[in-house]
Amino acid sequence: MNWKKHWDLLTIIVLSIILDLLIFYAPDSLARKALGLAFVLFFPGYVFITALFPEKKELDNLERLALSFGLSIAIVPLIGLGLNYTPWGIRLIPILVSLTIFNVAFAIIAIYRRSKAFEPWIPWITVKRLKEELEWESSSQLDKALTVILIIAIITSIGTLAYVVTHPKPSEAFTEFYILGPDGIADNYPTDLKVGQNGTVIIGIVNHEHRNVTYYVQIWLVNLTWDNTTNTTIIHEMYPMPGWFNVTLPNVPVNIEGNWTPQFETNYTFSIDKPGKWQVWFLLFKDEPPELPPAPPDGNYAETEAKNLILKAVNGTIQSLKLNVNVKP
Repeated sequence: MNWKKHWDLLTIIVLSIILDLLIFYAPDSLARKALGLAFVLFFPGYVFITALFPEKKELDNLERLALSFGLSIAIVPLIGLGLNYTPWGIRLIPILVSLTIFNVAFAIIAIYRRSKAFEPWIPWITVKRLKEELEWESSSQLDKALTVILIIAIITSIGTLAYVVTHPKPSEAFTEFYILGPDGIADNYPTDLKVGQNGTVIIGIVNHEHRNVTYYVQIWLVNLTWDNTTNTTIIHEMYPMPGWFNVTLPNVPVNIEGNWTPQFETNYTFSIDKPGKWQVWFLLFKDEPPELPPAPPDGNYAETEAKNLILKAVNGTIQSLKLNVNVKP
């Protein structure tokens, strides 16, 4: 077998394997992004079309090029749809393995069918063949100008697409702020306590802000009601609870492929010395905490400007968490 006749298909097989290695060993490299673009948008359709139509007379070059892109856009989602009904799901490794198998399998089929073809189609780009394909010599000046404009437009579109893929927009900046029960799960929160009885929660923070951030956590014991007449929140009592803290965390990227892991967690144990229906509010601030007014004699900040912190938390303008606690005598 003359392997030179199959240089294009062999190149696709080799590049598919190289991409697999780049994803594991150089995931942030420019080569990975460039190969990944061709791997998804061109290779599947190309090997599929070549396997179906190995004869030169069946399709011309421009039709093969257009169908390679078009069928790739159709094949990749279909593979993803199939993976969605498997235990592996639509994730990086299953998609990578499936597309690699598809490319290699159909490339081998295409090599076999091309070797048996009477007049096989073998891509070999030269200036002469390009002029013949475009019927350059017999074209009018207008047709030549339009052809040049079309080629420039295609090259520009491919370049723009490559730039967008290789320079993706940074993901949204945000912070994960959560509380868990004492068992480390979102359950068994200490919502029913007796006066003076300890309750424990786990406070967690994960930084996805694309920069180092110093977080400040304030904890308030609040007694509030909602006035249906005026549609306002009325704060009756508001006391600072012990255990306020700050922590500086580096940015960690969002990992949608692997298992979620905590970045910072700390146990927080509290007790309430008054019976009633209380709310424990956990307020999160970035970079610097807000200034507080002087402490009232009785420690109740409900009549001070500090109440605006809780009002903003109720309205969702401050990142916060709330734990309802019923305290019995």
